[in-house]
Amino acid sequence: MELPPRWAFLLFLLLSSTKASGSAVDKEEFQEELLLKPLPDRKVLAHFHFETRAPPCNSNGRRHHHLFPKAISQMVEKFRVKEMELSFTQGRWNYERWGGFDTMSSNNAKPPGVELWAVFDVPKEQVDASWKNLTHTLSGLFCASINFLESSTMYSAPEWSFRQASGSLRYGMLPREAVCTENLTPWLKLLPCRDNAGLSALMDRPSIYTSFYHSQRLHLTSNSSDLEGLNGIVLEQTLTVVLHPSSQRTSLTHISESYLQPSWSLSSIFGRKVNGRCALAKSSKVYLQLERGLVSELEKNIGSEGYDVEANFELSVNPDRVLKEENSRHGIGSSLLYEFSVDKYSNSKPFDLGLTWKFPVIWSCQQAPLHAIRFLMGSGNERGAIAILLKSTDLNDSSPGADSASDGCELHVNIFQIVPWYIRVYYHSLQLFVDDQLKAVGAFVEKIHVIPSKDKISPGMMEMVLKLPCGVKSAALTLDFDKGFLHIDEYPPDANQGFDIPSAAISFPNFHASMHFPSNDSERKSPMLSKFQESSPVLSYTEVLLVPLTTPDFSMPYNVITITCTVFALYFGSLLNVLRQRVGEKERLLKSKAAAVKTGRPSELLSRLSAKLRGRSQEPSQSPSESSPLINSKLVLKVLLMAALAVAWQYYLG
Repeated sequence: MELPPRWAFLLFLLLSSTKASGSAVDKEEFQEELLLKPLPDRKVLAHFHFETRAPPCNSNGRRHHHLFPKAISQMVEKFRVKEMELSFTQGRWNYERWGGFDTMSSNNAKPPGVELWAVFDVPKEQVDASWKNLTHTLSGLFCASINFLESSTMYSAPEWSFRQASGSLRYGMLPREAVCTENLTPWLKLLPCRDNAGLSALMDRPSIYTSFYHSQRLHLTSNSSDLEGLNGIVLEQTLTVVLHPSSQRTSLTHISESYLQPSWSLSSIFGRKVNGRCALAKSSKVYLQLERGLVSELEKNIGSEGYDVEANFELSVNPDRVLKEENSRHGIGSSLLYEFSVDKYSNSKPFDLGLTWKFPVIWSCQQAPLHAIRFLMGSGNERGAIAILLKSTDLNDSSPGADSASDGCELHVNIFQIVPWYIRVYYHSLQLFVDDQLKAVGAFVEKIHVIPSKDKISPGMMEMVLKLPCGVKSAALTLDFDKGFLHIDEYPPDANQGFDIPSAAISFPNFHASMHFPSNDSERKSPMLSKFQESSPVLSYTEVLLVPLTTPDFSMPYNVITITCTVFALYFGSLLNVLRQRVGEKERLLKSKAAAVKTGRPSELLSRLSAKLRGRSQEPSQSPSESSPLINSKLVLKVLLMAALAVAWQYYLG
């Protein structure tokens, strides 16, 4: 049976729209991964990685999402965000024990509090307005105080030390922002399955917020497509947690407990198991990484190389694949990666990966060429100094960024530091000490960019490139500053605790951290492994400094309010008392008393009798006509006195 032309045309449109939407859905992808790694100080690192990809807009400029969060897409399109990263961190990454020369520490170790930076695809004169609107949007989206970063005193515009963005980059930090479950819940709502299924179901709130370190991060990139210049969005969500597993040691009595690593499993560190993957995820995988130093020590214990390192421990689940790092440098060793697919597990057969150590092992993580420490010098509430100390970690001679064979071996260090406006830094007082000896600044500073702070307008910013010899043991920078005075309205509720100076970023442009693992061409490479392969400069953050400032006596406003209220109460109380008195009422009362005397009430007779017995004459009562002028004169005097007090009050306080 043939359809009428009208119905055939409608059916054609319906099939075309269904096919178009189906193709868009196919391009949207969501992948979830979890990386587990034992640490040298008997802790376990858990790194959750979620990636959601949105296809480019259609020809009409519209985008219909099935997996990608609509709020993020609208925010990117409205404010024209090219790249953005937001992190909520509690605790501080231990670079000495947990590593500082790997992709995990360079990309996922963040400073305490909130860190936000964004690159906008707008003209330079519109960047500040886009930044302010973005902060308000993120503040409402993640239930945080990110809107405080809208003030020009809270953000800066780095040019080259942090990222290359040609003037369209804005950077801000809130070191004292408290991180709680109110920030994690909106973050989880951006996932297709939230925390109901998949790897995100492991995120037990007590386990996360009682950890030594946890950082939730959101990174999005709006990249251009080659076809018609359309844009696609890649949303990357990571949660990095450092946990202490419960003690499940073996019963070997000859092994010291301080050397034997604790055994652990997913159910012991999170209190939950994985009941299958998220139904909307394209892939769901769990990785167990043994870093280079650990693999080298395990090979020494058994006296051989290869995969025999598994004789030192036992896994509760057999891995699907074992990947060995390729192109490992400097003979440090190659890390091992055990891959587990969650697709074949379900509620009846949950996934619970466990690691049990058989022998003790001691190793150390690879560190950055220089370890950065920042502290304050001086005393008192008037002035002080900021010092940044760079100590050698004995990596300069054996790292890829340093060519020790060449005579002109140099180690480049980028320093990026933001100081609030009430810390008035004198940048001309910069002093440089190399190996505990004072050196000329110009001999070691290759490039410097300084923006002095302006009171209540903008913070101070310093970008610097140090050029140090490769064999340097220590280098220190000092900057003098004066402490400013704030208005009483600008002090926070806990002003006596002190004021925070955000962490400084220390990067090494000649040193890059990356790991390359073999990939299977038949399937798409893992997003997390792709991130590991990206060559990123080694980056570390210093401590947050706590500066005490001179605080006023906050009890004085209370005293002033109390005295003012007392004076006003006396003034208005007396005035109202005078104005509410009725003169005629008093006259009628006196007349009634006089009439009672004339009629000879018993009380009046008794008073006369007692007066005669005492030999005293009774005083005559005052007539109403005589008391009325007296009362009127008192009223006038009170009114004049209150008016004089009011005029004096207004004159001296006005």
